[in-house]
Amino acid sequence: MDRLKHSGFYKLKFFITPEEFNGVLKRFEHKQAQFNRTDHAATKHDYNQVYEAYKTFYQYFIAQEKPDYHPFFVYSISFTTGDESAGFFVRNEGISFPYHQQWAEDELPYVMLSLPKGTQINLEDEKGKYYIYEDIREHRPLTYTFFDEVANDIKKITKPLRFSVPAADVLQEQKPPVRISKNAVNDMINSWIFKQYRLVMNSKRDVL
Repeated sequence: MDRLKHSGFYKLKFFITPEEFNGVLKRFEHKQAQFNRTDHAATKHDYNQVYEAYKTFYQYFIAQEKPDYHPFFVYSISFTTGDESAGFFVRNEGISFPYHQQWAEDELPYVMLSLPKGTQINLEDEKGKYYIYEDIREHRPLTYTFFDEVANDIKKITKPLRFSVPAADVLQEQKPPVRISKNAVNDMINSWIFKQYRLVMNSKRDVL
C-alpha cells in the first residue's frame, strides 16, 4: 500500500508562444538542466534545439494551412538543485472535442509539464531490501519549489482555455484543464484547425 502512497504527478497543461516558452527555458538554463529525447538513445538536445522543436510543434497548429508533418515535443529534463537530483517531464498532448456528433479527427494542442508526487526511498529490514514512496515536497523540497516557481511563471501569462464547438443550432463551450496565453490565443483564432472545425475562442476576452 505504501508503494501507492504519493503516486501520481503534479501537472501543468499549457499552450504559449515559442517566445514565451523561451522565457521558461531560461529558468532551466540557470539550473544547467539537460533535455533528453525519449528515444532509445535518449538523445541530448541543447537549448536552441529544444526551442526549435517547440517552435516547430507550435507552428503546426497556428498555420493557416495544415502542415504536412506530425507535431512532436517530448523531453525528460534532469538537473541538480542544491544537493537534490531532480527530474521533470514535458510532452505534447491533445484536447479532443466533438464535431458532427463524433470526435473530431484533429485535436487542439497543449504541453504538459509534470513532476512525480512521490520519491523512492530505499529501505532494508530483516526480510530484505524494499522501497516506499514518500512525499517529494518533504524529501526533495527544492525540486518541488522549482516546479512550483516554473508553474507560477506560466500561470502569470496564461488563463484557462475556453472555446466553443458548433452543435446543431448552438455553440457548446469546452472547458479543458489547459491554460493559454493571450498571444497564443491571437495566433490560434486564425489557424487552420479553428477554420476547419468552425471553432470559436472564448478565452480572448478573459486572457490578460
